[in-house]
Amino acid sequence: MNAVANREYIERIKSVILHLHGCQSSWMESVTVQEIFCGLTAWMEDVEVFAPPGLSKAKKACAWSHADGKDDKEQRFVTGLEIPPVDSPQTAVKVTIAAEARGKK
Repeated sequence: MNAVANREYIERIKSVILHLHGCQSSWMESVTVQEIFCGLTAWMEDVEVFAPPGLSKAKKACAWSHADGKDDKEQRFVTGLEIPPVDSPQTAVKVTIAAEARGKK
């Protein structure tokens, strides 16, 4: 992703964090997270990590997006706050995958 597109993406995620969690945030870093299932890569994406100064319970917020909707033409944003059991971008992804799997049953 080029620098301009990445800046726009980060600003969109900051807007989602503000809307969902009611606080401003500052981008800290991108972390590549890979989930392996049965020896195969089941999920591999960059997770954006933010410092949410307005949330005393959460040290950080983790967020990413993925294609969604009919024919994957929409973009869905996912955010998670670093509150136990979430303690890293990796666990934010695991908790989200587990929650979504439970919801589809």
